[in-house]
Amino acid sequence: MKNIDTYTHVRGESLYVDDIITRHDTLYGVVFDASKAHAVITSIDYSKAEALNGVVKIFTHQDIPGENQIGGIIADEPLFAEKEVHFWGQPIALIVAETELIARKARKLIEIAYEELPVIVTAREAKEKASLISPPRTFKMGDADRAFAACDFVYEGETFSNGQEHLYLESQGCYAFPLENGAIKIFSSTQGPTAVQRTTAKVLGVPMHKIEVEVIRLGGGFGGKEDQATPWSVMAGLAVHHLKKPVKFILNRHDDLRMTGKRHPYESSYKIGLNKDLKIVAYEAEFLQNAGAAADLSTAVAERTLFHATNSYFVPNVMATVYSCKTNLPPNTAFRGFGGPQGMFVIESAIAHAAREMQVRRDEIQQANLLNENDEFPYGQIARQVIARPSWTTAKEKFNFEKLREGVVDFNHKNDHFKKGISMMPICFGISFTNTPMNHARALVHIYQDGSVGVSTAAVEMGQGVNTKMLQVAQEVLGISANKVKLETTNTTRVANTSPSAASSTADLNGKAVEMACKSLKSRLSAVAASLLKVDITAISFHGDSVYVNGEKSGTSWEKVVSQAMLERVALSENAHYATPEIHFDKSKEKGHPFAYHVYGTAITTVTIDCIRGTYEVEEVKMAHDFGASMNMAVDVGQVEGGLAQGIGWMTMEEISYNKEGRLLSNALSTYKVPDIFSAPKKIETVAVATDGHEHAIKKSKAVGEPPLMYAIGTYFAIQEAVKSFNPNYHLKYDAPFTPEKVLMALYEK
Repeated sequence: MKNIDTYTHVRGESLYVDDIITRHDTLYGVVFDASKAHAVITSIDYSKAEALNGVVKIFTHQDIPGENQIGGIIADEPLFAEKEVHFWGQPIALIVAETELIARKARKLIEIAYEELPVIVTAREAKEKASLISPPRTFKMGDADRAFAACDFVYEGETFSNGQEHLYLESQGCYAFPLENGAIKIFSSTQGPTAVQRTTAKVLGVPMHKIEVEVIRLGGGFGGKEDQATPWSVMAGLAVHHLKKPVKFILNRHDDLRMTGKRHPYESSYKIGLNKDLKIVAYEAEFLQNAGAAADLSTAVAERTLFHATNSYFVPNVMATVYSCKTNLPPNTAFRGFGGPQGMFVIESAIAHAAREMQVRRDEIQQANLLNENDEFPYGQIARQVIARPSWTTAKEKFNFEKLREGVVDFNHKNDHFKKGISMMPICFGISFTNTPMNHARALVHIYQDGSVGVSTAAVEMGQGVNTKMLQVAQEVLGISANKVKLETTNTTRVANTSPSAASSTADLNGKAVEMACKSLKSRLSAVAASLLKVDITAISFHGDSVYVNGEKSGTSWEKVVSQAMLERVALSENAHYATPEIHFDKSKEKGHPFAYHVYGTAITTVTIDCIRGTYEVEEVKMAHDFGASMNMAVDVGQVEGGLAQGIGWMTMEEISYNKEGRLLSNALSTYKVPDIFSAPKKIETVAVATDGHEHAIKKSKAVGEPPLMYAIGTYFAIQEAVKSFNPNYHLKYDAPFTPEKVLMALYEK
């Protein structure tokens, strides 16, 4: 089945927040934000702005009837700054005016004075000053200290992986308007409708049932709208609460870049010990996560870094510690991979370091340490249905890795000014929210009198094709045509208490709930059909809008059975709840079974660098991916390729830059480079690893949103191989992204 949104996307008919028809009395919001990264506000004068014709009201913390607090995990983030600001871009006030242009003019008229305070920009400085969001956490297995003493080879080093801007095509935004009896409806561009509802209610001091949040779809999210879509909707809700008029609030790109958090930068160190058989005997890692000025989702992201610290490898002795460091940057947040990529980059760097020193190929160490069935992860979960080696073997044999490598060596021998590099990159990514209570979902399914079906879930469509998969589940279970099923918008009144669309779990959780609801409905209709046709219920099945008896078409239609069910007063609506079984995790012991299953895969990446200019091209990426039993290969391959491209951006060109005062320098598309058609791989090839899938995945079709991004880590090491072939004196560094500037310096390093 094609993605059901493609038709309206191509025709420009798909609706987003900014497309909603506004009421004639709609007002517009613009945020007045801090122009210092850390300071005490000594004075603010709003008088000139308030006097501007068309300005309706300027809202500050003093106008909040409930709590001035939007922190989700830790209550450490005010909606509006009060006496002190903690990052450049922190909201201080919301200007509401008759037009956005007037509100922006008013923002320039506000006069503010500060007493500046010391600014912390890097995670290392924060750790040195004991500026932490929360206490550090450590995952342990075996005895790393003792194991290192017995190793034949021990190497230590440091890495850095920078942040990444989400750069969703649709910026943060919302449209809120008053309903009767003090209720408010908010159309929000959010991955977490319930978070918006809950936080708005808390700030306004009203019950959650007074706040209705609706999401049509997002123009991209990538984690950036899981938590950070909330404040803008809350601000709009606050204005509606006071003014009793609709308020629209869409951030322009510059405001969005300045005020929102990114992927977390990590400053990390490692120690790796191996024996003569290339087995990794012991591994230590210390991750310094740059959380920004407030917790946001940083503690959860840090946790997932620990979960993925050893990637696809079995290491018997592990000590991994993460520090969530508090700095004066915008609170960093969820981003595709959610801490996993940062953890994987460190162990891949450690392996590259060891390979160089031991004078062996990097892929030899990788292959020697791949997970096997029943190996234990450092967090206590036993690896089941392990596809690490099958995916590695599939990639190596299907794409003839040895021949590709020989071609690279031959090319480099014949060329002086161009060099190629090649790498293999295995992945192992756990699927579930690591916070166990979040692993649940609900679905509400209505069968209407004419036989058409409406499906409501908590799944937010943001380009990943989840609505298509939900439609497939309903259609297949009920045995009806796809055109009979409609996927409704995501709404907190129809489906309440939702987990966000995140963690690559959206299709699994919501799909399982849809499946349960549809099975219940089908069971009732089967009883009606059996009575109608005077046969045993076990003989009834539905296919292609018809009723079948013992596999033979009966001549009775789906519509006739639905009509009969109405006459018999059979319930044609069902609300189902699904909670992932088996998973658990004890944070007091840092042990458990946090993931429903793991996704595996292996990528082979080939690059060519121009040794005169330092520029490079990704020639081809060949992936053997663990789709499980894919229910929609077109959608899934699209996710694999999109995730790869986004990961390549993170590893090669997307360089977030703040100055020492905490001001964002990469604040526009002229100063922040993302992959375009010219920087995408020239050739991408994806094959499915042979597997039956996993029972906890919807229709055994494994999650596909986040895992492919980490294939791109291989791009970094392929470029590094190419640099080494030109300059044998290049001292290995693990500083991502590997921009052309860094490549040029490495090529001529003495």
